[in-house]
Amino acid sequence: MMKPTLLHRLAVPLLCFAAAANTAYAQLSIEITGAGANRLPIAVADFAGERIVSQALTSVVRADLERSGLFLLTDPGATPLAETASINYADWKSRGADALVVGSVMPQAGGGASRYETRFLLHDVQKQVALGGQTYVSNAGQLRVAAHRVADFIYEKLLHEPGIFSTRIAYVVKSTGRYELQVADADGMNAQTALTSREPIISPTWSPDGANLAYVSFEAKKPIVYVHSLVTGQRHVAANFKGSNSAPAWSPDGKKLAVVLSKDGGSQLFLVNADGSGLARLASSAGIDTEPQFSPDGQFIYFTSDRGGSPQIYRIPATGGDAQRITFEGNYNVTPRISPDSKSMAYVARTNGRFQLALMDLATRQTQILTDSSRDESPSFAPNGRMIIYATEIAGRGVLAAVSSDGRVKQKLSVQAADVREPAWGPFVK
Repeated sequence: MMKPTLLHRLAVPLLCFAAAANTAYAQLSIEITGAGANRLPIAVADFAGERIVSQALTSVVRADLERSGLFLLTDPGATPLAETASINYADWKSRGADALVVGSVMPQAGGGASRYETRFLLHDVQKQVALGGQTYVSNAGQLRVAAHRVADFIYEKLLHEPGIFSTRIAYVVKSTGRYELQVADADGMNAQTALTSREPIISPTWSPDGANLAYVSFEAKKPIVYVHSLVTGQRHVAANFKGSNSAPAWSPDGKKLAVVLSKDGGSQLFLVNADGSGLARLASSAGIDTEPQFSPDGQFIYFTSDRGGSPQIYRIPATGGDAQRITFEGNYNVTPRISPDSKSMAYVARTNGRFQLALMDLATRQTQILTDSSRDESPSFAPNGRMIIYATEIAGRGVLAAVSSDGRVKQKLSVQAADVREPAWGPFVK
């Protein structure tokens, strides 16, 4: 799965996918393979209301919390509890719950059977107080969205950082003679196909507002960078110059893209406006410069280069200037991705012949290997920085995996009988 030459790995990472069955509309399935050291015990009671609807919603809330690896789901009992219910804190404490969620899902007054009002309340069992709740109105097709928002509220109230259950991920599924760029909820459900092609699609990346994806498509028999609106389904060319156009990366303000072009010979870094205008060269190198990534504050662009003889990670001011080398340990470090808080950098390091996801503390330069696999690529941070999604290979098949930034929580995401690659985690939902 890993590219056989430096040029293949750095310039245009055309992925080789194994043949598999057609999987249009296939959903990602998630398997939890690790959990946090100290999980918070929580009970999510069945919400009151129409049984099938309320149980479907609460099952999504529970799955979200469990998938995070930070919560321990305790037995909620069989009795539905509305947000107005009187809570016997001693009873819930005896069941081992530190927190309790109760609520209801009811048809909205005057909204007909197709619109629902979800109400919930979060209780601190130990302190015997209510921590707050929300009311969400949605149609039947948006109940999963409401459930993710409930889980986000719970996560933030109890862990004091934003939840990511309402966010989305993009990825590429390869089946026989077919590539699909898909967008799904963070739990892998509700997958929708943004683009289908007989030629490879690589390097999807989200605009900061979550409304657009930039990606590279080979449909014209050469790599071209497109910007694709997820709202309208329309797209436009952002970079189609002589030679290769690859590795798009959004600026934090969403106005520009860093891209890698070979139009002047070699693979070099350029900046271009998101509409394709205003091309400007960012750096010059005798080697291959690729895989740019803006720092969250927009001040720097991190990138991979072999200018020093082996693939290493560098950074350059976003306005241009001298490049500074960031990685020194080992002779193969690629694909820099900066955490949302700018404190750490995820990347792929080759160690003893294995390509593994690594995390560097940018202040101390200390590095930790986060995975035990051997063919990792394409890391992408969740917008709260807690998790990193990446592509890897298991039994010869491409799958996605996610790992927490401390390496403790692990997940595997796969589509049955298909290769899945090129993950990108979207921003917070506004």
